[in-house]
Amino acid sequence: MNTVAFHTLGCKLNFSETSTIGREFLNAGFEKVAFEEKADVYVINTCSVTEEANKKCRYTVRNALSRNPGAYIVVMGCYAQLKPYEIAEIPGVDLVVGAKDKFRVVELIGDMTKHENPCVFNSGIQEVNVFKDAFSMGDRTRSYLKIQDGCDYKCTFCTIPLARGKSRSDSLENIIRNAKEIAKNGIKEIVIAGVNIGDYGKDQPHTFMDVIRELDKVEGIERIRISSIEPNLLTAEIIRFVAESRRFMPHFHIPLQSGNDEILGNMRRRYKRALYAERVEMIKKVMPHACIGVDVIVGFPGETKAHFLDTYQFLNELDIAYLHVFPYSERENTPAAEMEGVVPRHERAERNKMLRILSDKKRMEFYRKFENTAGTVLWEAEKEGSLMFGFTENYIKVMTPYREDWVNQTMEVVLDKVTADGWVTVTPEIVAG
Repeated sequence: MNTVAFHTLGCKLNFSETSTIGREFLNAGFEKVAFEEKADVYVINTCSVTEEANKKCRYTVRNALSRNPGAYIVVMGCYAQLKPYEIAEIPGVDLVVGAKDKFRVVELIGDMTKHENPCVFNSGIQEVNVFKDAFSMGDRTRSYLKIQDGCDYKCTFCTIPLARGKSRSDSLENIIRNAKEIAKNGIKEIVIAGVNIGDYGKDQPHTFMDVIRELDKVEGIERIRISSIEPNLLTAEIIRFVAESRRFMPHFHIPLQSGNDEILGNMRRRYKRALYAERVEMIKKVMPHACIGVDVIVGFPGETKAHFLDTYQFLNELDIAYLHVFPYSERENTPAAEMEGVVPRHERAERNKMLRILSDKKRMEFYRKFENTAGTVLWEAEKEGSLMFGFTENYIKVMTPYREDWVNQTMEVVLDKVTADGWVTVTPEIVAG
């Protein structure tokens, strides 16, 4: 039996797609092994949001070949769509598959014969116009459920429309069918995934509100999280629904990118910071305990020190829990790459460092609000040394000594204290009930 190993770079959407393609390999008679093991085939699903993501792809190829120099190497995903022939020049790569053909990987590898020149399957992005459903399996605790793909927004820094095509959505009926399949496999949590999930329904008779209403009814799923949603698409109706829901968790991840209106305009974002602040205030009014995460880009062309400090102060005053910070990375064929006012890389690094420190401070402040209070934790399968971890409804990371019988169990606990490592401890003796 041939063996196959997978490695996913990038977003939750990529994880859902890798898992789905993995099941197709199993159906074709392959045995799945860990990426750290020797395999006959290595499949690398790539991201291309930043230059660092491209570098990780090249490193991952070398890493796979170090375990089996004769392995058949497949590179697929966003980087493969944007720069297929750059990938084809990486020594050892055998197959490069863009967005249109990535769900045909099992078929395309054929008899896994290695040739001097890799095979490249890449179509123009205008041909990528069909939705392919996907959801992750294998993690006993949660599943990433893809409901939407592509994006019609034209943010000046972003290559996703070039890598994934126009916005398109799954049918409501198929989403619910997949959710029920996830529940049938004993998975307790679903994370709704997509490129721009709030844009769901442009090509369907239903809306994003219809999706979350119906998902809320699926028996067997205890928790549902919205992976990321644009602030202009996060409506008061959605916020109220989550606040009243049986299954949706009080946890929002809302991209900001900049807290300065001039930079937001140059990015072609579809809101100003006042709208963002209103969304945060609205969430906290109906869910004071809600966790709010924020995406931020630092060092965008034209971002002066004053612009950055404006963003810093705005974030410092917001009632949020954590930041995901990205130094701006030049991407070919984007308007931002041609803009004046390039910020030196050392300045981008310094601003990145400042916001990461702010993120740590925000997270600790958020966690401390809940010391010595009760919460519900879904315990994960992964171990960290002798410890296991889980997350509360509002995404507080909790640690306790490992117990196998607690894995994938939802448990009422008392949150003990925040540690210097940025998580909360729970000892077996203080588990409620």
